[in-house]
Amino acid sequence: MSKNYQDTIPVREGEELAPDKLKAFLNENLKEIPEGELVIEQFGAGHSNLTYLLKIEDWEAVLRRPPLGPVAPKAHDMEREYTILKHLHPVYSTAPKPYIFSDDESIVGSPFFIMERRKGIFLDTDFPSDITYDKEMGKQISSLMVDKLVELHNVDYKKTKLVNLAKPDGFMERQVMGWIKRYERAKTDEVDVVEELKTYLKNNVPVSPEPTVIHYDYKLNNALFSKDFKEMTGLFDWEMTTIGDPLADIGAAMSYWIQDVDPEMLKTGLGKPPVTVKEGFYTRDEFLHDYSTKSGRDLDNIDFYLTFAYFKLAVICQQIYYRYKQGQTKDKRFAHFDQFVKNLIEHAWQTMK
Repeated sequence: MSKNYQDTIPVREGEELAPDKLKAFLNENLKEIPEGELVIEQFGAGHSNLTYLLKIEDWEAVLRRPPLGPVAPKAHDMEREYTILKHLHPVYSTAPKPYIFSDDESIVGSPFFIMERRKGIFLDTDFPSDITYDKEMGKQISSLMVDKLVELHNVDYKKTKLVNLAKPDGFMERQVMGWIKRYERAKTDEVDVVEELKTYLKNNVPVSPEPTVIHYDYKLNNALFSKDFKEMTGLFDWEMTTIGDPLADIGAAMSYWIQDVDPEMLKTGLGKPPVTVKEGFYTRDEFLHDYSTKSGRDLDNIDFYLTFAYFKLAVICQQIYYRYKQGQTKDKRFAHFDQFVKNLIEHAWQTMK
């Protein structure tokens, strides 16, 4: 049996939810909840926030909560992500509809929100076994990824309450300084080139174009697709979304978009290489050219944004490794993230030359 839908796993040890408390909350706050038993499963693909599938008979929903243990200031803000989805979903339907937010930590141990379940094909390191891959499929998926990012960047946020997120002046300067500070707070090991990299980032911030809504974690395994790959049926993980520089968004997307000629550490740092290494998928240059053509945006300064994106990805992995080293998560996937962080920082340093 192939797994066409985003895979769930049994809930990991230490990350369990209390079904009785949660069922009582659902009965009290959401309409048309069936009377049956609440079944809870976990989505296993993410590395940060904890995401669960809730099922009662034929009713399904998704619950999001922060990771266990202390988290970085302003990170993993469930109310903020809920609010973003509430105002974005009506104008960008690929974003799931949120149902309810709660800051009552007695229910699941933290603030959380519940949103609709979207179904579709989940792509990460493999295609489902009942799909025969060909090069045209890779090209079609790549083009669709560009289309949905361009569509997001074209959302007129000024006509929505998303405008309340907007602090576009000095966005990239704040980003650079903010992610440097996050790295320093979560630092565990010395990396030789990191000081030179931080100096480069501080001294070379480009002038940003007109701000847009940015997802800021836009990657293949945050999306679901129709079986013919003509539609994106859902886009997830809106935690980092804000109003900011669209080139920062495309830079972040490209730091995840792995191609076959990349260094081995980029291809395998998080495990098996993603499907984008297959022949037919866009190279990063092809993705950037298609984005520039479809959006009309100038990408002359994209090299800075890509260097920053690799550093930002290194910081995210460093924060995860810090939580693992402190014993705040027991997820064995994170045991060797220190080496991946070092490799990412060195790769970012090499791209700035």
